[in-house]
Amino acid sequence: MPVPGFADFIAIDGKTIWVTNAGRVERWSSRKKLATVALAHPCGAMTILDGSLWVADCKDKTLNRIDIRTAKITATIATGIGNPEGELNVVAGAGSIWVSSDAKGIITRVDPASNRMIATVQVDRDSHYLSFGMGALWAASGTSQTLQKIDPTTNAVVKRTALGRTPGFLVAGEGAVWVQEQGDGTVAKVGPTTGDVVGRVKVDETLKYGDIDAGGGKIWLRTTAGQTFVVIDPATLAIRARVGAASGSGALRYTPTGVWTTAHDRHTLSWWKDPAAIGK
Repeated sequence: MPVPGFADFIAIDGKTIWVTNAGRVERWSSRKKLATVALAHPCGAMTILDGSLWVADCKDKTLNRIDIRTAKITATIATGIGNPEGELNVVAGAGSIWVSSDAKGIITRVDPASNRMIATVQVDRDSHYLSFGMGALWAASGTSQTLQKIDPTTNAVVKRTALGRTPGFLVAGEGAVWVQEQGDGTVAKVGPTTGDVVGRVKVDETLKYGDIDAGGGKIWLRTTAGQTFVVIDPATLAIRARVGAASGSGALRYTPTGVWTTAHDRHTLSWWKDPAAIGK
């Protein structure tokens, strides 16, 4: 589907999705746009919790809460934004919202019941990439080349793992933590208990500016060269499929009925049906 502007990061909202765009976030079905909410500069991967979409604004350096029923902003929280260039994640876990709020190495925890900042976590510099899963918050630093496991009960780093060049987006799921090592063109598999790298998948020369998700017994990796996305077997680490033509940078999210991808330079949003059959 053509999407004018700069359609990029995706959050799943049942059978519909929310997408960041230039000066706005938009809600889409697989057929048409359903809603638009104006923001100065929405950026980074978003999340949904407690009936709300949570999205960073890189211009105003705020975390914004949008009611997904009314498509209205209900709170604006001055958290600060750790990477104003927009490569970051807002994630939900342990009843909270988490966002990189300072490039010096601070993650801020927000309580959705009060819309207040309730804790900060000291992490390695430039830890902009987050995922929550298997009882922990995981943060990757592109410059320190580390993955950090954060205990949400103490708001402290309990394990630090050395990674390859330029770690980026990551996902905790399918039994492990999966991190793009963008500079090496690899995906690292990290054991959630030990924090050790237990395997790697070589995908391309680089993996810059892609995205990653997990679900349906597969790892879904948005790429920028060679194909639109790659499907990885989490057990064997084999590449099970290379799907679509190269379409430049964009985002990806898995659902049991289909996979969504964006290609912001081509101004498109795509829906790939029947993910169980992809890479079977």
